[in-house]
Amino acid sequence: MAKRENRFEKIYSQGAIEAIEIWVDKETGVNYIFRQSGYAGGMTPLLGKDGKPVISPIE
Repeated sequence: MAKRENRFEKIYSQGAIEAIEIWVDKETGVNYIFRQSGYAGGMTPLLGKDGKPVISPIE
């Protein structure tokens, strides 16, 4: 079985116990923000000031 590449790539990280990370979907270019505090966390699309998802160019 061929090894599958990871679909998501972490492009930004800040903090440790209370962390904020930005992840990019390498298939769609959509950016997601992940917030962690202790054992809890959540992820949601990162929106620009126009309310639309932030999309990075796909290489």
